[in-house]
Parts: sequence; C-alpha cells; structure tokens
Amino acid sequence: MQAVEQELGLDPFAQAIYVFINRQRTKLKVLYWHRNGFCLWLKRLEAERFAWPDERSGVEPINAQQLQWLLEGFDLWRHAPHKTLAYSSVS
Repeated sequence: MQAVEQELGLDPFAQAIYVFINRQRTKLKVLYWHRNGFCLWLKRLEAERFAWPDERSGVEPINAQQLQWLLEGFDLWRHAPHKTLAYSSVS
C-alpha cells in the first residue's frame, strides 16, 4: 500500500489493481482495495518466469484481458496488438 501511494504516487483505494513482481520474476503480486480491506493475491511459478519489461519503470496500464495473458505467460511488451483504426465514413 505504501509502495502504491508513496513510490508511485497513486491512490491505493482507487478502482484499480496494482501488479508487482519480484526480481527473479517468479512471483507476481496483485493488490487492490475491496469495500472494507485490501486484497493481496500471489502467484508463484515453479519452473518458469513471468514476462516483464526490462527497461521500463513506473506505471504500465493494462486491461483485464492483458492481466490474464500475463498470468498465462504471454509477453505483453514484445508482442503488440494490431493498431485500432477509426474511420469517419465507409464511402
């Protein structure tokens, strides 16, 4: 909670989840506020490592689907999705 508030400058009570990883990239922790207390989830890998950006620091927003992919072992930072296109008309 202090890491979220003091080091990242974010609100630990916000409707968000905060994901942290250890240096060996074998443990991933998820922290969030739920109504009347903090929830902390831990996933520990026995033989693999989580994908995580090497050079980036700070906050990297991801959505629920990306969190699922991260937990499954996909590298979100090496493989970018297709660009979203926006058109004003079809003719």
